[in-house]
Amino acid sequence: MAKQITVCPVADLPPGSVTGAGPYAIGNIDGKYFAVTRRCRHLRADLAGGSIEDGRLVCPWHQSAYDVENGQMVRGPQQIFAKIPGLGTTFKMLTKVWPLGRGTVSVSGNDIVVE
Repeated sequence: MAKQITVCPVADLPPGSVTGAGPYAIGNIDGKYFAVTRRCRHLRADLAGGSIEDGRLVCPWHQSAYDVENGQMVRGPQQIFAKIPGLGTTFKMLTKVWPLGRGTVSVSGNDIVVE
C-alpha cells in the first residue's frame, strides 16, 4: 500500500485553492480534489503556491498552466518567456513525455489525504 499523507482538513481547502503536502501540490477545482507533483517543468517553481484558472493549475512564477487530469502543460510560460519563439511549444511537448506525476486524493473523516 502506498504511503498516505494527510494534507489538511477539508474546510482548509475550499474550491479554487491550492496547498502543498510532501511532494504534491493539492488543489480543489469546483469540489474535485487533485494532486500533482509540486515542481513546474519550466523553472521548477513550487506549484503549491500556484492558483486555479479555468480549471487548470497555474504556476506562480510564469503562469504556465497544467491540466491536472493528465499532468500536461496546456499553456507555456508567459510574460517575457512568451516572446521567445517555440519556448511554450517545447515545454508543452516535454510534458507529453514527462507529465507532472499525479497522486490519488481522498477524504478520510474530516481530512484530505493523498497517496
